[in-house]
Amino acid sequence: MSIEDAKKVLEIESEAIKDLIKQLDNNFSQAVKLISKCKGRVIVTGLGKSGLIGRKIASTLSSTGTSAFFVHPVEGMHGDMGMVMKEDVVLTLSYSGETEEMKRILPLVKRLGLKLITLTGNPDSSLAKESDVVLNVKVKKEACPFNLAPTASTTAMLALGDALAIVLLDKKGFREADFALLHPAGVIGKKLLLRVKDVMRKGEENPLIDENKRVKEALLVMTSTRLGAVSVVDKKGKLVGFFTDGDLRRHLQKDKNLLEKKISSVMTKKPTTITKKKLATEAVRILQEKKFDNIPVVDEDNRPIGIVDERDLLKEGIA
Repeated sequence: MSIEDAKKVLEIESEAIKDLIKQLDNNFSQAVKLISKCKGRVIVTGLGKSGLIGRKIASTLSSTGTSAFFVHPVEGMHGDMGMVMKEDVVLTLSYSGETEEMKRILPLVKRLGLKLITLTGNPDSSLAKESDVVLNVKVKKEACPFNLAPTASTTAMLALGDALAIVLLDKKGFREADFALLHPAGVIGKKLLLRVKDVMRKGEENPLIDENKRVKEALLVMTSTRLGAVSVVDKKGKLVGFFTDGDLRRHLQKDKNLLEKKISSVMTKKPTTITKKKLATEAVRILQEKKFDNIPVVDEDNRPIGIVDERDLLKEGIA
């Protein structure tokens, strides 16, 4: 029975978001216009569950190119509104639109001449009437069986906040590179910032062998680095081929004298390569598409300056 109850909650909350689509009107466009033209920050405020949603909205705005921060309405009345500047826009969240603590900050907002955007389920409320833009987040009912606990209404607020942030992101021309600068840590940062040069093995860990050497000599080089691969170079040090343990197994099935042959006769000629300036995620893509374990890294003269191993990418958490 608990599964059915959970499904009902999700159905109610998903329906609340679908209803938002029908309710969207020119007010949303006006809110986007106000925020995009704002020379200051977006000051988000709300109390209780609405306040928690407000914190998330402020965080999402900030991480997608719109400067924003959250001010608790009670703390705001005890000095924190001193952080607010005349160039800012205030975004309030109150489903009833009648929260006393929210109404108390209105005189200060008006005194500073700030534009006020309100997310509320009551467009006729006191808070809505004092706002420049009202975004209606009214829901048919809460997911709570008593229709009391903020559930569907907070989901609707959160979804509309996300919609605001993403539309503003697009309007401001916020790019993937900008996102990377704001998310330097964790997997997101690594995927957007980590370059091949940061993960490739080089120096003694980059196995190389002359094209005129025999396969058995190549094996010694391969095993010394435990990579199961070696880059084959000519006398000028330029890459002419690549040889892996997979190649070794395939050729051994056909030729018992393989170990005495020149590596140039069995290597993969014109192998797939990558440059050090490419994103590490590009190396991941190539390895996955071609089902490789390694890929040589070359410079502008086609000299193998490193090698990327799939295990290293896994350690970084991007593969």
